[in-house]
Amino acid sequence: MIFKKQYEEIKKIAEDIYYHPELGYKEERTKEKIVASLKSMNPNIEIEEFSTTGFKTTLGDQDKKLQVAFIAELDAVYTPSHMYADKITGAAHNCGHYTQVAIALALYNYLVKSNVYKDFNYKISFIFVPAEEYLDLAYRDELIKQNKITHYGGKPEAMKLGIFDDIDLAICVHAIGGEFAKRTINTNCDLAGFLYKRYKFIGKATHAGFDPFSSKNAYNMSTLFNVAVGLSRQQLKDSEKVRINPIVMESDMSTNVIPNAITIGTDLRTLSIEYMKEAAIKLDAAATGSAIALQGDVEISTQMGYLPFKQDRYLSEFVWEAFKENDEIEVLYNDDPISAAGDIGDLSYMIPCIQIGYSGFTGTIHGDDFIDIDPPFIYEIFPRFLAQVFEKMNGNIDSSRLYRRSYKDYINLMNEIMDKEGNEENE
Repeated sequence: MIFKKQYEEIKKIAEDIYYHPELGYKEERTKEKIVASLKSMNPNIEIEEFSTTGFKTTLGDQDKKLQVAFIAELDAVYTPSHMYADKITGAAHNCGHYTQVAIALALYNYLVKSNVYKDFNYKISFIFVPAEEYLDLAYRDELIKQNKITHYGGKPEAMKLGIFDDIDLAICVHAIGGEFAKRTINTNCDLAGFLYKRYKFIGKATHAGFDPFSSKNAYNMSTLFNVAVGLSRQQLKDSEKVRINPIVMESDMSTNVIPNAITIGTDLRTLSIEYMKEAAIKLDAAATGSAIALQGDVEISTQMGYLPFKQDRYLSEFVWEAFKENDEIEVLYNDDPISAAGDIGDLSYMIPCIQIGYSGFTGTIHGDDFIDIDPPFIYEIFPRFLAQVFEKMNGNIDSSRLYRRSYKDYINLMNEIMDKEGNEENE
């Protein structure tokens, strides 16, 4: 009854955030809206702020040993062509994060109003995290230079700040791309990890009309590189869900001068860290060969993106148990890995994590026309289902099946990946 009663208000909040998208580490209005809603639900709430716009609040007595996190992501995507994009910033909520926020608020209000959380043998923290999307990097570079952040992604930044130090396991939810005939959820949808590669092709500039003969065309090198990437795809394993998407990042070309420099950027996505390294060798070889073929050179730089996300199969069992007893959700998909990535992969290295997918949308995710079309499912039925999942977990979480690594362990892994990748480039 509580979910049905609060539905209209929760939907109104979601729509307000959808129509006012903000990019990562800039979600000031979004944060203000959510905090105001939380305080209206629970005037005695205690909120811990972190990073630029992140915040955390916890329900449950301090003497409870276990602590579960429910994570919602605050940021939008940069898609200026989206039908409801911000006209100034180009931000658009076409990844569904605005619905995550609404779902978190629906759950929080239910737990507070029903007091059911008091009967749980674990505490529940609601963590609202900024900057999940890996974009607007120039702005984040400035934040790093100003020592305001260390990581591009919001979850690694929260990890560094100790926000997850008291958390034993985490649950996130995410919109499923595509339109479904029946109300659908998914589990164990593993995500790719990625490297971010930059290739600066270097040639020799000359007058394009008078003396193109002594030039070394950097743009042609980048074109050859794109051809090489296309032809190499048959040598990349389908099982690894490899994705490569080169784009032009920097160039000062003009039509009367042979270009002497152009920078190409691309992410390199794979389902495993080991294959990421192997694919990076092939990608670097394509760039080096393309430059050599046209008597130029290439400078290669590599930036670690996010780690692959292997969902915790044990925690997903609680979702399956709740689904078996649920008569409102018709379909559950399982074990369907995709090439999308998220910083939930980084968090899952430290503690067990799952991400439950939910339908209710139309249009292309990250596309121009993405919007929800089944708000009763998203804002009432699905949160009610999640409450069932929390109830299934009560008293039944086997602590011996959980794991914990430190932020230091995480940094050591990231450095190891980058050291190996860098050494392989130089061999």
